[in-house]
Amino acid sequence: MKDKGMVYLVGAGPGDPGLITVKGLECIRTADTVVYDRLVSPQLLTMVSQGAELVYVGKSAHHHALPQEEINSLLVRKGLAGKRVARLKGGDPFLFGRGGEEAGALAEAGITFEIVPGVTSAIAAPAYAGIPVTHRGYTSTFAVITGHEDPTKEDSSIDWAKIATGVGTLVFLMGVGNLPLITDELLKHGRAPDTPVALIRWGTEAKQQTVTGSLRNIVDRAKEAGIRPPVVTVVGEVVNLRESLRWFDTKPLFGKRVLVTRSREQASALSARLRALGAEPVEYPTIKIVPPENLEPLDRAIRSLPSYDWVIFTSVNGVDSFIGRLLAMGLDVRAMAGVKLGAIGPATASELQRRCLRVDYVPQTYVAEAIVEGMDGVAGARMLLPRAELARPALAQGLEARGAVVDEVTTYRTLPDQPSGKIKGILQGETLDIITFTSSSTVRNLVSAVEAEVGEGWRAALGKAVIACIGPITSETAQELGITVDVVADEHTIEGLVEAIVNFVEA
Repeated sequence: MKDKGMVYLVGAGPGDPGLITVKGLECIRTADTVVYDRLVSPQLLTMVSQGAELVYVGKSAHHHALPQEEINSLLVRKGLAGKRVARLKGGDPFLFGRGGEEAGALAEAGITFEIVPGVTSAIAAPAYAGIPVTHRGYTSTFAVITGHEDPTKEDSSIDWAKIATGVGTLVFLMGVGNLPLITDELLKHGRAPDTPVALIRWGTEAKQQTVTGSLRNIVDRAKEAGIRPPVVTVVGEVVNLRESLRWFDTKPLFGKRVLVTRSREQASALSARLRALGAEPVEYPTIKIVPPENLEPLDRAIRSLPSYDWVIFTSVNGVDSFIGRLLAMGLDVRAMAGVKLGAIGPATASELQRRCLRVDYVPQTYVAEAIVEGMDGVAGARMLLPRAELARPALAQGLEARGAVVDEVTTYRTLPDQPSGKIKGILQGETLDIITFTSSSTVRNLVSAVEAEVGEGWRAALGKAVIACIGPITSETAQELGITVDVVADEHTIEGLVEAIVNFVEA
């Protein structure tokens, strides 16, 4: 009997990708096909397995990629074809998500399905605005109401007379277009004009915007603020708690859009740190890490490890590539027994320690010149430098000048990694507040991509944003290319870069 597949109706949460459930993330990672809505976080789509099919079926007020009936048919077809489908729906699939209709179509077709509940914006958006929907000192009841329905129609399913005064907190989803009608109905049916109201746009995301007022004036305030969908509207006394409980929009980098130019494999660490401080990271990897074209020199150096006094690593990539090749040759860290290890900074040292290798030397300043100045017993020592293909010569030259015998070996190469036609859209779309550079390669490759797409005006396109560099070498590269640098980290690490950005923004 042919397998009819499996369809998971997954609540993708309200916007913050960190609010996806553990089971929801598992469904995304193991799906053959991912069918997703407009408000699903793009970051969640990066979690899909290689080769998985992505199908967009998003809806907005005036445009539907697919009508609901066709979405139902699509899920049935994929299920009948034996696919494992993750149907990602913003918020929770059974709260105004039409998940019941999709589940019904699957049941009728005899296709196995599961419901994976999600965090709804009805609770999450107020929470991120500092508004609890219930509070013992204010109310023990709340209701979630669709904001799409016209309150004035004769066959309305909303009993305004009861909800206006019978429920403590009212949460309206997607109702900003009907806001004048909603406030009129609540006032007409007895809700006090001074009842607090909050409008939360893009709740749980770095671009979240919150406007507060009362039933009497919230329509005017919404117009003044230019509030547009998607919006969650909260009506009730609990809105007054926002002033003391707000926590998300007070973060130091809240609302800042930050371009992350690191490689795909390394971007997530910087993005996660920025997101934790309230920023919206925009990942545009400008480099990719690949092995050397000729592995023989690296293999020869690894086989000769016992002949070296020191191995000095100048990057996390160097550690990963070197140890990765060592393991591929059938060896392990025992091959480095008796060899002293140096690391250019704490991140590189941490990567060595993670692999159970003790680090003998880390300079106080994390640049090549500091390694040369701070090391003792250099004269006559044999040193191996596993490095990038185009690494600066300063370290090798400095050590040789002090009497060391230095062998440099290419451990990895950095090549441009530029998604065609994308950077122009990023620069010309929503405001980009900060651009981060973590190496000279990221600077050169971003400039090359922008120049190719924007043309002669590339400096002006980049000049609108704050430029933040991880250290002086990266900063020098940027300045040589005519870019004004605003931030240079004192500690040349990701943590140091983030701290420098925070200090600049708060200054």
